[in-house]
Amino acid sequence: MVATEELKTTVSQEDGDSRNPITYDLLQENQSKTSKTRQYVAAMIICLGAVAAGTALSWTSPVFPQISAGNESSFNSTTGGISNSTSNENDIRLTDSQKTLVGSMLPFGALFGALPSGYIADRIGRRYTAMVMDIPFILAWITLSFANSVGWLYLGRFLIGIATGSFCVVAPMYISEIAETSIRGSLGTLFQLLLTIGILFIYVVGALVSWKTLSLLCLIIPILLLVGLFIVPETPVYLLKNGKRSEANRALKWLWGDYCNTSNAIQAIQNDLDQTGVDASVKDLFSNRASRNGMVISVLLMVFQQFSGINAVIFFMNEIFESSSTLNPNVCTIVVGVVQVIMTLASSLLIEKAGRKILLIFSSTIMTVCLAMLGAYNTINRHTDLSQSIGWLPLLCIVLFIVSFSVGYGPIPWMMMGELFMPDVKGIAVSLSVMMNWVCVSLVTWLFGVLNAGGADVPFWFFSAWMGVATAYVAIALQETKGKSASQIQSWLSGR
Repeated sequence: MVATEELKTTVSQEDGDSRNPITYDLLQENQSKTSKTRQYVAAMIICLGAVAAGTALSWTSPVFPQISAGNESSFNSTTGGISNSTSNENDIRLTDSQKTLVGSMLPFGALFGALPSGYIADRIGRRYTAMVMDIPFILAWITLSFANSVGWLYLGRFLIGIATGSFCVVAPMYISEIAETSIRGSLGTLFQLLLTIGILFIYVVGALVSWKTLSLLCLIIPILLLVGLFIVPETPVYLLKNGKRSEANRALKWLWGDYCNTSNAIQAIQNDLDQTGVDASVKDLFSNRASRNGMVISVLLMVFQQFSGINAVIFFMNEIFESSSTLNPNVCTIVVGVVQVIMTLASSLLIEKAGRKILLIFSSTIMTVCLAMLGAYNTINRHTDLSQSIGWLPLLCIVLFIVSFSVGYGPIPWMMMGELFMPDVKGIAVSLSVMMNWVCVSLVTWLFGVLNAGGADVPFWFFSAWMGVATAYVAIALQETKGKSASQIQSWLSGR
């Protein structure tokens, strides 16, 4: 990665250790002038992949009510809502089991995208990997836009899963290797922020247009991403790692401005690459105690993130509100989407001020309570009519759930994934962590359908119990990493 704390002329810090580029600035203070504009531009371009992923994740929310079996309604472009007339455009009708399978195809495809992406990015570069993996995005939206049978929906969702899983690996890697210290935190949360913007786009536009028109509009985003990737450079770390010193210098000049002095930056990266040596294997990842413990923590945070039920809630947002609230489902989902964007933006400030551990504990505690309240509401709703007088409660609980997720378990597992590993194992470790994340997404999506068949309250009680376990684990086992150097984090993970 390219930037962090202050670089002395010896490329060492107070503890005397050679630093991973995560832990020091590549430019000496008062000796050069950098520009942050192009770093934001490059990060925004690569994070168009996050916008595309957000649209993919939430696409089922407004679409499923339009194409469910037994629902002969169709989108009315005049009223901007659902009418009772049958439309040729909506000739696909999904059963409950087919909807579960369509929802599960994205995380299933993401497994195939996430696992090899770290390896591919180390071989052909972060930028070219993003270009290659943008193609499934484009093909997927074309497939969904013109689908006339459930088989095409399966294919489209699988393709979009491949691209989504890949960008969850490549985009954070790219951003971390182009950012200087002063904006590394804000750029690091940009992926999650733009993902929530993609989700909000689906909630708003999906309430206004038919599902096939929505799919065509989503196609614009990966096309813009592909064009943008021809503008941004490869990361300096990757270029120098592959012996392309002059190209790395030009990339730094493009990213940090023409007046930045890149000589110390280039030397710092090279020194660090010399220290870490060649890329490690999977065996090296698990034979080293620090890497192994880091892997356990990273995987567990990903498991807790998904077993909060967040993606099940996003996938089936409209149906949750239709079954458990007296308020307009489209309005409810838009409110939730707006809150998610705002709180994810706020989290970029809170993470560096409050710390990782306290925000994770706060996040899982509030989610435990909100999910338990949703479970209790739906239990009451199943047996009495009392819930009609508190029809606003599901919206309140889901808004608070999204708020707490957005400041804790939304961005922090992704951020800590980058803090826990040294460069030689990072590619493998990130791919395995992201792969496990998508295994959990697929499992949770399937479980939501299965548990929901036993009653609308059952999934929420299940997820609430998992968040209680997450709270206990973080409080007992996790140490704060805010403000710690890579060597300090590795010492903790090694048990020293």
